[in-house]
Amino acid sequence: MSDLSLYRNIGIFAHVDAGKTTTTERILKLTGKIHKTGEVHDGQATTDFMEQEQERGITIQSAATTCFWKDHRLNIIDTPGHVDFTVEVYRSLKVLDGGVGVFCGSGGVEPQSETNWRYANESEVSRIIFVNKLDRVGADFYRVVKQVEDVLGANPLVMVLPIGREDEFTGVVDLLTRKAHIWPDPNDPDNYQIEDAPEDMADLIEEWREKLIETAVEQDDDLMEAYLDGNEPAIDDIKRCIREGTRKLDFFPTYCGSAFKDKGVQLVLDAVVDYLPSPTEVDPQPLTDEEGEPTGEVATVSADEPLRALAFKIMDDRFGALTFVRLYSGRLNKGDTILNSFTGKTERIGRMVEMHANDRNELDKAQAGDIIAIVGMKNVQTGHTLCDPKHPCTLEAMVFPDPVISIAVAPKDKGGAEKMGIAIGKMVAEDPSFRVETDEDSGETILKGMGELHLDVKVDILKRTYGVELDVGKPQVAYRETITQEVDDSYTHKKQSGGSGQFGKIDYRIKPGEPGSGFQFTSTVVGGNVPKEFFPAIEKGFAGMMAEGPVAGFPVLDVEVELYDGGFHAVDSSAIAFELAAKGAFRQSMPKAGAQLIEPIMKVDVFTPDDHVGDVIGDLNRRRGMIKDQDAGATGVRIKADVPLSEMFGYIGHLRTMTSGRGQFSMEFSHYLPCPQAVAEEVIAEVKARKANG
Repeated sequence: MSDLSLYRNIGIFAHVDAGKTTTTERILKLTGKIHKTGEVHDGQATTDFMEQEQERGITIQSAATTCFWKDHRLNIIDTPGHVDFTVEVYRSLKVLDGGVGVFCGSGGVEPQSETNWRYANESEVSRIIFVNKLDRVGADFYRVVKQVEDVLGANPLVMVLPIGREDEFTGVVDLLTRKAHIWPDPNDPDNYQIEDAPEDMADLIEEWREKLIETAVEQDDDLMEAYLDGNEPAIDDIKRCIREGTRKLDFFPTYCGSAFKDKGVQLVLDAVVDYLPSPTEVDPQPLTDEEGEPTGEVATVSADEPLRALAFKIMDDRFGALTFVRLYSGRLNKGDTILNSFTGKTERIGRMVEMHANDRNELDKAQAGDIIAIVGMKNVQTGHTLCDPKHPCTLEAMVFPDPVISIAVAPKDKGGAEKMGIAIGKMVAEDPSFRVETDEDSGETILKGMGELHLDVKVDILKRTYGVELDVGKPQVAYRETITQEVDDSYTHKKQSGGSGQFGKIDYRIKPGEPGSGFQFTSTVVGGNVPKEFFPAIEKGFAGMMAEGPVAGFPVLDVEVELYDGGFHAVDSSAIAFELAAKGAFRQSMPKAGAQLIEPIMKVDVFTPDDHVGDVIGDLNRRRGMIKDQDAGATGVRIKADVPLSEMFGYIGHLRTMTSGRGQFSMEFSHYLPCPQAVAEEVIAEVKARKANG
């Protein structure tokens, strides 16, 4: 039985290119897990094992690995930084107890860092901060610390100060001990010296050390009182306070270094052990009922409780289907039978493995706190709860965003259709933000995802991993429809044919709902003119029609229907009659309610060098963008804007041309807004043409 206090389940997350994967490589090297570090830019990183990751130099799927530091077991997940793959970050954070947020010393707090930080706040994950790449031109540790405060609204607790700037960065000063850690040889991370701090930094060290202790002792009233009386607490007491404050998210211990040059990573590992919580120290996961409502019970982290585990990732590789599982309580042995509380079916555990990126070690047993992979599970999907059949339960489910972009694909040869179907089935199981459907009119297969890059990678995987050659259509925007006016209306459905007839009369009000509210149905019928037992049928009738709006057949959003009167017949009224009445009412009233097309608006964040700001802003305006904010940094300007998705296709190529290859951008879905008349007419014409040709 392992000691859970020696476990640390951590994730490493950041913006694209801040150095997460390189930091993970250095951690694996320092902990003896690998003997030669692989570089991202050479396509050799351990956790970037997909071909697509190695070519593009980005992380696409989260990878899990286990290593040991100072007798502590670290289960590490390296997550992607690109906004199209945030679902990977989100689901990793759901099962972690702590995290390391990596920020670039020159880029600072970048767009994706904000999204990831928000997810981590929502999941209440304790974090430490590592300001990386301090050897780069324009790197400034103090500026990044200020940005963490201003942009993220977080409280960074500075633990070390950098010695030297940019290419003269040689090491860091540990504020607690006032000692300098110097790395003279960039190729030998284990060879570092601990010596007295540089004299010219003495005042700066005392100033930051005082801030550190003042913030830490706020966690303990007795220590605070003693400190105010002039007694400095012992280092162990300060560390205890830092650990407590980190667990409560009051502050985030902040370190700095250069992962690529092997400087400062040991101190981050020490901080993971010293300050991030073990599985037993975080608030236990809440249990829910089948509807997803909290039951008030929690999954206490203990090996002696019944088994409760969450499947947080499905991956298909050369050995078969892998289900990544976080055990919250209980034990799991090879050969055990477990219950999937979502499907109600039991499965037998065949093989369990501990992952090291795409290598694995066989396991016979696992316990609360472990993150493992199970081979060959049949009907498990992301977010399903696995539990002891004698103690069924459901852990809080995961909620994934809806896709905003789609492309039509078709296999180039007839034999590819079946192959494509099997491959897409596996890919949908792996990635809950990737959806697929068949267009009934044209018979085309439609892939839906979170952005161009997301779908690009999926098509690439189909071609290379599964050998399916595809014809790919141009990207389509996920338009929606809504209404602008309130309409009071009445509809009667009656049908008389030999035997009993059908009769249902409803008086109703259709009005625009709050943005983001979807479909809402209420009833204010009094006096029993429409019996209560028919309300669900009426609601079902309206809800069923929301999938296809009157303007161009897109799904309808944000509509409220209020049933306020009606009539029924003692013999001829039935649930089906009222359902058909609601469907007819929808067709009759939607065109009267000022139905209109709405389009997805993206939150776009562009980084550009100073001399191209005017070009970039002008271009965003031409794309119907609304500029929200500009923020000048040391190496360029960040421009935040809201831009319709339909105007953003191919933007990366255009941006690179405008900025001589130096611009970067990220975008994520923000909200829906009405389409301008000209755009709406174009979309409607396109839909009609597609149907005519289909």
